[in-house]
Order: sequence, then structure tokens, then C-alpha cells
Amino acid sequence: MEKFELKAQRLVALCMLGVVLFNYPMLALFNVAATVFGIPVLYAYIFTAWSLLIAGMAYVVETKS
Repeated sequence: MEKFELKAQRLVALCMLGVVLFNYPMLALFNVAATVFGIPVLYAYIFTAWSLLIAGMAYVVETKS
């Protein structure tokens, strides 16, 4: 039962991290008129943060501890 509770706590922490990453103040930091490899910085930030959150969730769910 402890493993389930630990995974649940980690998933809640990832959810809270997602809320912080996609909240207005963080998005405003990356809303600049610049590009990264031809992609606007804001779009690159959103895609990268979203991908890292998905990877983090997959890691938490798939690990045994």
C-alpha cells in the first residue's frame, strides 16, 4: 500500500508542477519576440514543458518503487 501512496504523492506533485509551469507568470516570461530554431520561444517552452511532464508521469507510473 505504501508504494501506491508514494506514486500518488509523486503524481500530485507533478500535477502541481504543471499548474505552475502553465500559469500566467511563467508563460509571460517566455512571451518574447524571439525564436529557437525557427520556433517562437513561447511555443518551444510549452511543448518542452508538456513533454517533460508526460515523461515524468510515465517514469513515476512505470517504476516499481
